[in-house]
Amino acid sequence: MNKDRLILITNPGSSSRKYALYRGNDFLCSLHFEFEGKKVIYTLKKLDGSKEKRETKLKDLSFVVNNLEEILAKEGYLEGATKLDAVLARVAAPGSYFATDHIVDEECLKQLDIAKERAPLHAPVIASEIEQLRKVFKETLIIAISDSAFHNDRSEVAKSYAIDTELAQKFDIQRWGYHGLSVGSIVRFLKKENVLPEKMIVCHIGSGASITAVENGKSVDTTMGYSPLEGLMMATRAGSIDVAAALAIKRELGLKSDGELEKYLNKKCGLLGVFGKSDDMREVIKGCNEGDPRAKLARELYVLTLRRAIGQMAASMAGVDVIVFTATIGERSDEIRRLVSESLSYLGFNLDKEKNAKGIDGRMNNVAQENSKPIFVIKTDESDEMIMRAFDLLNKK
Repeated sequence: MNKDRLILITNPGSSSRKYALYRGNDFLCSLHFEFEGKKVIYTLKKLDGSKEKRETKLKDLSFVVNNLEEILAKEGYLEGATKLDAVLARVAAPGSYFATDHIVDEECLKQLDIAKERAPLHAPVIASEIEQLRKVFKETLIIAISDSAFHNDRSEVAKSYAIDTELAQKFDIQRWGYHGLSVGSIVRFLKKENVLPEKMIVCHIGSGASITAVENGKSVDTTMGYSPLEGLMMATRAGSIDVAAALAIKRELGLKSDGELEKYLNKKCGLLGVFGKSDDMREVIKGCNEGDPRAKLARELYVLTLRRAIGQMAASMAGVDVIVFTATIGERSDEIRRLVSESLSYLGFNLDKEKNAKGIDGRMNNVAQENSKPIFVIKTDESDEMIMRAFDLLNKK
């Protein structure tokens, strides 16, 4: 695939559809579809950073793909005979098959059907998206890009659960890890800048959150496991929870199936569950400033899970040279960075409050004091990483 080709990246969620259009590695535009009341609207982000909101006549998000080519043409991005050269779909699903990238074919579709059973909250959305993309863009190459592949280098010990080994192998049960595209983009960027440290901890803190230990550019350990539910407290996910406690929730709430319990732990917990009013960290911080005790508990619990995980990742590598904050909260919330970093002096990290308050300027900032190990705030670029991975896959064919 030529590096000046027109590439569409898709990232469907349960309540939104996100697309980004690239010419090779160069961003052209992005489209974010979501509900506004009962209407499906989309926000167009252009190359200059400007954003424009548009209404559609679509009744449901499932109709977006069928109208995507027409919308891109109307916005001036698919004019005349211009056609997409490739579509890249981010796949976060458990199992050996989706621990690597694949050109979408019948076998890939079969594996997506299997993934629906293993990950009933996440896999059906991406499976449906890919099936629709194949129908709409019939002659276009579609590639499923794994969000777990970066973590393949971990040892068997780091991947394993303490369960029957034969059972784990038979049913493909292990700690797959996610946010690999984000961490991979950080590693690729630091390599390019010739500042990749030997031992690094990457804190991907967005609505979903995970922390990864990276040694010499390779994943050593990570907080997410079989699914993206394991690990840190997140916007609406409980993170790691005792199975007995989860079963108690199921009994007390009268949930009728494991699927209902899984949905509850993924959609009704985390910041939303503890705070009770919102899953947005900005609202939690606002609540703290207004003296809301539940907001304070949510923030302190959130910060504690981050501190614990950083210590865990440092232990996995027997040390750490650099800490990186990335993703929405990691990049934008100076308060969360400050609160997390306050307890990290034992690892050699001391935050500069003034630098931290200024935040990120460009792609990367070091917000540590002069006598401290570096604390980087780096903008993640999962789309660029997906494109580079697609080039790598096709060059091997």
